[in-house]
Amino acid sequence: MLDFDLADLYETETKRLKEAVRRNIKRFPPDFMFELSPKEWEILRTQFATSRWGGVRYQPFAFTEQGVAMLASILKSEKAIEVNIQIVRAFVILRQYALGYAELNQKLETFMLETNMQFSDIYQALTEMASQTEKDQKPIPPIGLLAYEK
Repeated sequence: MLDFDLADLYETETKRLKEAVRRNIKRFPPDFMFELSPKEWEILRTQFATSRWGGVRYQPFAFTEQGVAMLASILKSEKAIEVNIQIVRAFVILRQYALGYAELNQKLETFMLETNMQFSDIYQALTEMASQTEKDQKPIPPIGLLAYEK
C-alpha cells in the first residue's frame, strides 16, 4: 500500500506518516517498506491520471503487509490501531484465498495427470487393436448349414 493511502486510512497527513516512518526507519527493512523510484512513480501516476501541478512532491513509500503491521507500533492513535486491525484481517483473508487457490490448482493438476495416464492406456490399447491386420486373425470356420454347402 502507498503512504498517502495509509495516511487517509489513519486520518493523518502523509507528511506526518512519513516523518514517523523516518524517525523509526530501523523498523522498516526493505521487505517491509521501500520508496518508489521516479520511473515507478511516473508509471503509477499515469494510472491515476493526476496532473503535474500540485500533488506529491516526493516519491511515495510503498508498504508490504509486514510494513503496514509495523506502522501500528509507531502510530499510537486509536484510529491507527483500529485501521491496522482491519488491514491485517484483509491480508489474512487474501492469504487464505491465495492458499485455497494454490490447493485447488494442485488438485486440478493431479486430476489431469491421472486422467491423462488413464486415457493414455486406453488409447494405447485401441491403437494396438487397430494395428492388427486381418491376416493376423485366424478365420472363423462357418457354423451350421453353411459348413456343409461346400
